[in-house]
Amino acid sequence: MQPYSKIGVWQTAFLGDAVLTLPMLRALADAHPGAEIHLFVRAGLESLFEAQPELTAVRGFAKRGAQKSMLSALTMGRDIGRQGFDLWISAHASLRSAAVAAATGISRRIGYNRPWFNRLAYTDVVNRRFHELEEVERLMGLLGPLGSDAPAPEARLVLPPAAVAKADAFWREHCGQGPVLGIHPGSTWPTKCWPVEYFGQVAAMAAGAGALVLVFAGPGEEAVADAVTAEALARGAPPDGLVNLAGKLSLPELATWIDRLDAYLTNDSGPMHLAWVQETPLVALFGPTVRTLGFFPRGKGSAVLEMPLDCRPCGLHGPKRCPLGHHNCMRALTPDMVWSALAPKLFS
Repeated sequence: MQPYSKIGVWQTAFLGDAVLTLPMLRALADAHPGAEIHLFVRAGLESLFEAQPELTAVRGFAKRGAQKSMLSALTMGRDIGRQGFDLWISAHASLRSAAVAAATGISRRIGYNRPWFNRLAYTDVVNRRFHELEEVERLMGLLGPLGSDAPAPEARLVLPPAAVAKADAFWREHCGQGPVLGIHPGSTWPTKCWPVEYFGQVAAMAAGAGALVLVFAGPGEEAVADAVTAEALARGAPPDGLVNLAGKLSLPELATWIDRLDAYLTNDSGPMHLAWVQETPLVALFGPTVRTLGFFPRGKGSAVLEMPLDCRPCGLHGPKRCPLGHHNCMRALTPDMVWSALAPKLFS
């Protein structure tokens, strides 16, 4: 394999997509031990990867902010091209990502062969084989032009020491001898969300059985977390068995809290990937999306619950509203079904 000295990896999609690059980054670092590896992510995610040992730097791209115009993307690409990179790998198949890659002028640029414009932006293109491979294997395929066909290595998210220390202090203060369950009831995509009352019922079951339940929520999801907590209390959950952490944790802190859980219950969302990559046992609830799309949680401790409905999937991410108006993909997953899958993980 040809040696490279400075490698850029571009993945500016969602949180989960960035986490899924970790095995590929591990493989790159193993194959090019002397190279600098710079990871480019959506602005706001940089701090999550700041302690990752494979990386020399993590750099943000404000695709929804100051850099949202195509001119900004081209300007950034040209600037990157002046920084001495000799290999560029793009895991994001968008027009803007292709424009950045082309503007860099880096001598070797690898991307997927679709959409069609990627063939103009990259020196090497790879068949993503979307309907054949899981996402981690699709990403590993980007290393094929470099002569690598090895399986995905094991990779783990390495957390910043400050977040680890803060989690340690929280566990000493709040977590006793019983198991700790984390639940994350939100999602960027509304149809990916299991009903609030169902989450509340499972939280009440867990707290009533002696677990401490931590309710997580990202920015804009605070009302959902409040509603789940209120529902659990209304169903008899002991107040000291619930801790609502909505709006109280940074992204690295959220990852660190998830790492310490005995079990995790989540929709198909970015934080789901923070769990499996740290080997936290979890149950993931899939509605408009399906496991076979390839973005499911890996690992022996992970379980995906989904209903076999003819209308699934209804999109790669899920629309804002159920196209058929019933949302049975989520509503048919009952709290009893979920608790049956979750309890053995929580109390193992």
